[in-house]
Amino acid sequence: MTKITVSDIQLPDKVSIFEVGARDGLQNEPTIETSHKIAFIDALSQTGLRHIEAGAFVSPKRVPQMADSSKVLEQINRLTNISYSALTPNIQGFELALQAEVNEIAIFGSASEGFSQRNINCSITESLKRFDAVMALAKCHDIPVRGYLSCICDCPYDGPTKPEQVAAVANDLIDMGCYEVSLGDTIGTGTPLRIAKVIEAIGKNIEQERVAVHFHNTWGQALANIYQALTMGISTIDSSTAGLGGCPYAKGASGNVATEDVLYLCHQLGIETGVNIEAVAKAGWQICQQLNKTPHSNVSLALLAKQN
Repeated sequence: MTKITVSDIQLPDKVSIFEVGARDGLQNEPTIETSHKIAFIDALSQTGLRHIEAGAFVSPKRVPQMADSSKVLEQINRLTNISYSALTPNIQGFELALQAEVNEIAIFGSASEGFSQRNINCSITESLKRFDAVMALAKCHDIPVRGYLSCICDCPYDGPTKPEQVAAVANDLIDMGCYEVSLGDTIGTGTPLRIAKVIEAIGKNIEQERVAVHFHNTWGQALANIYQALTMGISTIDSSTAGLGGCPYAKGASGNVATEDVLYLCHQLGIETGVNIEAVAKAGWQICQQLNKTPHSNVSLALLAKQN
């Protein structure tokens, strides 16, 4: 039997936390007042985070929780060392994001045909084609574009997604001009070995520095999957304070992995994040109070218990 020692495990010295709670989190929670969203983002801005997704310029009929994104971005107290981003699926959304002076935008695609059809009502190929105009405008205005890729392990409609299919769509997003692709385990069914196969497939053509992971914790596997990604050189992690959110187009999908839990894992592994875990937890307690819910974060609950 081959023995594995601690020295055999290679981990990054530093990771970047991409906070998605104010968008991907709140879009699947009950609608709250704009002032509470602003307070939430302002609190997150004081934690050491360098990337905060602040809103989405999407159809207010489909995602009413994001209908006030312009007001939110106009009224938050911005810090110059933080990139405030927004999701923009089309030219209209991009123009609104531009008016709101976002630092970067995000587009989204799916690795499965079934999810693409139900999420944005078109095929994968058609969905990417729709982004051509957005990418051209972003380039014209020198605004970085991030690409989200859904259903990298399983689709709620099509079943398992082949790693080669994930890699193919990821390549398309990079070729279009995205500076980074965020791999989304949308329904949270992935496990470490499956995640490893996806990252391995993507790594054949895309550098590790251009890949992020975005894991939901529906089946309690998000942290294990993140650890697997870390051992393979991934150093950007999407997370949502207090584990807020889910996916409005994937029934049963629970929230994103909690930022507090990711921070605790990284800090205990000796990985630098530059983020204050207690400050993030406090921001999570405040927004959860407005939502009348308990944080979906073991670390947050543990810190809260210590205060009582």
